[in-house]
Amino acid sequence: MGDNGGGNQAMKASADSMLTVADKAPLTFKRKVRSDLDVKLAKPYLARAIAAPDWDNVDGSWGCHKHHNMSVLQQHVAFFDQDDNGIIYPSETFKGFRDIGFNVVACLFFAMLIHGAMSYATLPTWLPSPHFPIYIENIHKCKHGSDSTTYDTEGRYIPANFENIFSKYAQTKADKLSFKELWQMTDANRNAFDFFGWIASKLEWGVLYMLAKDSEGFLSKESVRRCFDGSLFEFCAKMQKGYVDKND
Repeated sequence: MGDNGGGNQAMKASADSMLTVADKAPLTFKRKVRSDLDVKLAKPYLARAIAAPDWDNVDGSWGCHKHHNMSVLQQHVAFFDQDDNGIIYPSETFKGFRDIGFNVVACLFFAMLIHGAMSYATLPTWLPSPHFPIYIENIHKCKHGSDSTTYDTEGRYIPANFENIFSKYAQTKADKLSFKELWQMTDANRNAFDFFGWIASKLEWGVLYMLAKDSEGFLSKESVRRCFDGSLFEFCAKMQKGYVDKND
């Protein structure tokens, strides 16, 4: 009897250790996480250095997108490096935003804001630069708090954390976020007293929403994933030039 009781306790402890909801934490019911990711996506908890996979794209982006042996975070910004020298200047950021479809005023605002906030953290010296360059090699130093934690502190991509964005907050459509759901997600990710992170997260997701929302006002999971590895920007630039159809 004693052995059987001990075995039952061990089984219960094992089952409890895998629960993703807690009775006294209602948010764990409201914001559910997927427990079946490893059925299709190998080691979803493993931070990927080069690829950005998800449930529907287990190998990440493929085809025209090249990773050039950069981290996923580096790939995210590499589109704006117009001359491929590893350094992004405000003029290149301005042109990049123009290439993907934003107007002149928005492009000027984005270039000033991004380089004003991020340039110094990426510089290889302690001395500031009047040219406000962003060094892609050091872009991981620009990772801020109150984000989705899809990027780790070295710029790798964590599939499980990406999937959690949609399992927790995509309540209307499983693979899309409405603006309200996006807003709720950025609110939920806030760290205490992290004012810079709060603002940065709202702005980043807001710009993505403006860029990639569909005709019904939803931001698709695929657009978000492709934003993380930068392939979305390449696609939007080609679409602006008429090389691809928006529905491809």
